[in-house]
Formats: sequence, C-alpha cells, structure tokens
Amino acid sequence: MASSAQIAADKRRHIVETAYALFKRAGYHATGIDRIIAEAEVAKMTMYRHFPGKDGLIVEVLQYRAERFDAQLDRLAGTAGTPGQKIGTILDWYERWFRSPDFHGCLFAHALAEFGDPGHPVFAAVAEHKNGFRRRLRRILEQTMPGDRAEGVAAALFMLLEGATLLAQMGQGDDAIRSVRQAASALIAMPAGAP
Repeated sequence: MASSAQIAADKRRHIVETAYALFKRAGYHATGIDRIIAEAEVAKMTMYRHFPGKDGLIVEVLQYRAERFDAQLDRLAGTAGTPGQKIGTILDWYERWFRSPDFHGCLFAHALAEFGDPGHPVFAAVAEHKNGFRRRLRRILEQTMPGDRAEGVAAALFMLLEGATLLAQMGQGDDAIRSVRQAASALIAMPAGAP
C-alpha cells in the first residue's frame, strides 16, 4: 500500500504532466488554473496545496521537461562511442521529435516568449535548461577539440538547432535537420584556427 507521501507525490506529478500537455498545446497564459484542475481531475484545494501560484507550476513543468530531455540524451549518448556519434544521436533525437505528431515547437522558447523578464522565475528556468544543453554540447566536443573551439562550435550547433526547431514548427523540419547535419559535419571537421 502506498504511503500518504507517495500518494501526494503521485498527485503532484499528475498535475505537472497534465499542465505540461496543456501548456504544450495552448500556451501558458491561455491555459488557466481552472482548466488544469478540470483536466487533472483534482480538487482546487489539492492544486493550491501543491502549487500556490501558477508560476511555480510552470517552472516545475519546465524542470520536468528538462529532466526528460536530459535523460533521453543520456540514454542515447550511452549508445554512441565517439563525440561525432554522440552529436549524431542528438540530431537523430531532434529529427524524431520534429516528425512526432505531438510536436508543437519548443516549450522553453514558448515560455521565453510569454515570460521575457530576466528576473522572472520562468525566464530563469528556460535559461538554465538552454545553457545546460549548450554545455552538454561543449562537453562532448571538448573530447576532440580545444575548449575555446568546443565552446564556439557548441554555440553554433545550439543556434542551428534552435533555428531548426522554429523551421520544424513551420512545417520544414526535414529540410531543417538535413541542413543542421551538413553544418554540424562541416563545423566539427573544420581545422583549428580556421575562420
């Protein structure tokens, strides 16, 4: 039998997963707390016990999504040997995501568009995730190139993937990821000191 703490944790996770699905489809401001309560089939008191404010719920949804993303990339990285193969698995992940019927663009980019104040906790959650992803790319690349070059290539790959995500949202995902693959190959193969 589950403990009351486990039941509460399960309920909290259910609220987060419900909000995640709603925010993904409709956005943050357009999704009201009452709709989340109704979709999650929880009492209003339960919602406010777990999340006294909507901003806290949004931050937790973004953390939930970031943890899922990181876990998926960690699992894929375990299947790849070389840094180039690890970058390839990341590009494969993006390609599958772009083709998914559940693709609605980047949850983090949408959050940034709705919460653009750098002092806002949602903005901070977005920045933490995006900077963490760029650092992941840099760590992979540092295995084959000097740190400053790895930083530059990681930043370029990050920007390429951000742009590809926008193009995928416009229905051009296949072309976008093909272009990213070509650019990534050229960036990684570029000799040190090249302009």
